[in-house]
Formats: sequence, C-alpha cells, structure tokens
Amino acid sequence: MQGYWLAIVLTFLIAALIPGLLIFLSTILGPKRLTPEKALPFECGMDPSGPARERFPIKFYLVAVLFLVFDVEVVFFYPWAVLYKKLAIFGLLEMMVFTLFVGLALLYAWKEGVLEWR
Repeated sequence: MQGYWLAIVLTFLIAALIPGLLIFLSTILGPKRLTPEKALPFECGMDPSGPARERFPIKFYLVAVLFLVFDVEVVFFYPWAVLYKKLAIFGLLEMMVFTLFVGLALLYAWKEGVLEWR
C-alpha cells in the first residue's frame, strides 16, 4: 500500500518541480529588453482600443452565473439517467421536483429580465 502512495507523491512532486524549474530558468536566462511595443496590452492581435481597466456591465456576470447554474443542473441528469430503472417511480418523482425548481428559477430570471440583451 505504501508503494502506491510513494508513486502518487512522486508524481505530484515531479509535476510541481518541472514547471517550477522551467519558470525559474526562463526568468534567469531569458532576455529582459523591454520595449514600448512589448509593454502594450495584447488584444487578439489588434491594437488596444481602450483602457484595460474598463468596467463591464453586470449583465455579463448574470449570464455567466445562469449558465453555471443550468450547466450544473444538466450534470445531475446523468446519474439519474444511469440509475433510472433502479430508482423507479421515486426517482422519476424526485427528478420532476428538481426540474420544477430549476424551471421556476428560469422563469424568475426571465421575468426579471436577465435573459434580455439590451
């Protein structure tokens, strides 16, 4: 049993050591000539169009949180689908209640205007 733990510890140690060593060597051996062109922020190969510290509308964050909530909901459907026959009618009722709550959350977000892109 200890041999397994030793292999796991060695794997994590090597996985941390190699990137750390490469980052350290690149800072020591790499060139340090900073030019004004290198100091500019990089935006997808295009010239910067505004300040880098620009505020984003809250709309982006609301859409991201809604995506995460409904993405996690879909993850709960997989184990239920695998165990559908074993759970029988109880599992079906539980999933219907879960889907009802998620649907109510979607309806609430829709009524609040979170899904409208103005």
